[in-house]
Amino acid sequence: MDNKPRIQDDLYMAVNGDWLEKAVIPDDKPLTGGFADLDEGVEKLLMADFEAFSKKEKATDVEAMGDAIRLYEKAIDAKARDEQGIKPVLPLLSRILALKDPKDLSLQAKELLEEGAELPFQFGVETAMDDATKHCFVILGPNIILPDTSYYAEGHPAGKQLLAVYEGMAKEALKRTPLSEEEQALFIKDLFEVDAAIAKCVKSQLEWADYVKNHNPMGVDEVAELLKPFDFKALLHSIYGEKELDRVIVYDPRAIKEFNTYFNEGNFEAYKHWAYVRTLLKATPFLSLELRAIGSTFRRAMLGIAKDPTLEKDAYRTVSRYYGEPIGVYYGRTYFGEEAKKDVVALVKSIIGVYEKRIRRGFLSKPTQDKAIEKLSTIEIKMGYPDFVHDIYKRCKVDPEDSYFAAIRKIMAVRLEDNFSELFKDVDRSEWGMPGHMVNACYNPSMNDITFPAAILQKPFYSLKQKREENLGGIGAVIAHEISHAFDNNGAQFDEKGCLNQWWTPEDYAAFQKETERMIEQFDGIEIHGGKLSGKLVVSENIADNGGMAAALELMKEIPDADYQAFFVNWAKVWCRKAKEQYMNYLLQNDVHSPAELRANMQPRNFPEWYEAFDVKETDQMYLPPEKRVNIW
Repeated sequence: MDNKPRIQDDLYMAVNGDWLEKAVIPDDKPLTGGFADLDEGVEKLLMADFEAFSKKEKATDVEAMGDAIRLYEKAIDAKARDEQGIKPVLPLLSRILALKDPKDLSLQAKELLEEGAELPFQFGVETAMDDATKHCFVILGPNIILPDTSYYAEGHPAGKQLLAVYEGMAKEALKRTPLSEEEQALFIKDLFEVDAAIAKCVKSQLEWADYVKNHNPMGVDEVAELLKPFDFKALLHSIYGEKELDRVIVYDPRAIKEFNTYFNEGNFEAYKHWAYVRTLLKATPFLSLELRAIGSTFRRAMLGIAKDPTLEKDAYRTVSRYYGEPIGVYYGRTYFGEEAKKDVVALVKSIIGVYEKRIRRGFLSKPTQDKAIEKLSTIEIKMGYPDFVHDIYKRCKVDPEDSYFAAIRKIMAVRLEDNFSELFKDVDRSEWGMPGHMVNACYNPSMNDITFPAAILQKPFYSLKQKREENLGGIGAVIAHEISHAFDNNGAQFDEKGCLNQWWTPEDYAAFQKETERMIEQFDGIEIHGGKLSGKLVVSENIADNGGMAAALELMKEIPDADYQAFFVNWAKVWCRKAKEQYMNYLLQNDVHSPAELRANMQPRNFPEWYEAFDVKETDQMYLPPEKRVNIW
């Protein structure tokens, strides 16, 4: 550990400074360190296994892995992909251009979506917020080109530059199509006109961060009226036949209410041109290697990535997305130790017990305390990897005769059909939010469960060989962080069954909102990475970090002569990250998490244990006056 700067002035740099100075960011990634390094280790391990499977040098009893390997083999078959070129997607592009009018689009929308076409709005089936045992049909506006609506504002430092990159990418891709030069120019012009109109209507990332506001029930007739001239009822009939929906949940009301401004009879040809270009670019990762490189231009510019990953690495990542559950089960069964699983589950239960004590001592009145503890006691723990692979993967077959693009589209068609079919079924609570080989963790408010994939249970987060204090500063704080999401500004609005329900007394909720505002203020406006942090955008994750540290520190009190320095040092190690500045600028405007160095440095200052561990005084930069400290849970 390098104590220049002093740890009392900058915990993050004191712990990680030497590493940051020497670390090299891979050319095909925007960052390195922390989560990314562990993820890269898992990736290398599984890529070696994929190669061995492909060469028949290794076998597994996870049935769906066979199709995953067949898809991987298609992805790395450069010769076949280059011979096919753009041909696999041309029938779909022709079908888009052949659409006669909005009615025709409505009748074909389901099939077009399954084939990979971009539609004028997005739709699907999700768990209902107001009844977590049931599903609901949701709709929202289409995606925009730039990462957020804020990028379209006059004077945005990256907006015009990124649009220019996207235009260059689109032009290069269109040169490979049968379109004439005049048609290509017209399609580009219409693409940007439609995109600009959409950007005026859809939610910003800041608005999406308040996800409870996604719950906007509307009647089918009302939605159908708003979506004219698109025939919404014809779409529903193509999916559900004579079955009738009782409502639709509109995730983005403004986009749907203003639908006619970016999709109407008058601009239907422009929509087709927008859809043609967007569909083509979405298909490029699965076409020739030349088109794959063209299609990644925008992403590389946006994130500051120098070059694409190798073909084998890209193939693994793609297959990992489409067969995440079986790959995670394979990883868990092969590499995850039962001893570690038992130890971490015991730690989770200890943290839940600590949380209960803290709630009883906190600011909530007895009725709200009782409801909070009921919610806490019913949190389901999903640790390591699922016990089985869901049946949907038996239907995700890869035909040896199909092109790579066709294989992907068939898998997506199965997944979309499966998603649509869930509407009239009860929610399957056995589903995991993350696969076992993902280096991450999550809390799902609708399930009231916490998921800890096997892959995150490694150093520096966790090791049976680490001191308990280090594990508490790593995985302990992460576990408590996920539990805290049950009581952040979003999670607090869901009850123990995962239903949107105001279970607080009005007085308690007002007090909680006051503390939430204090957390917003603590981070809001901090200048970093060429911009200013939005306290509102990151508040839910900051509440979870704050609660996570509080609970983990409480558990530290049970250790005789606890080493608090080890706790805080490992906390800082967990957030160690070196990233391209373009990527950090992107995260600053789009990510609900604070930048890593702020996660490391801000939360310790809210707790007396920090000041005692390193004798932090008022003259030190890591000092925060008591009246400004926030400790919600």
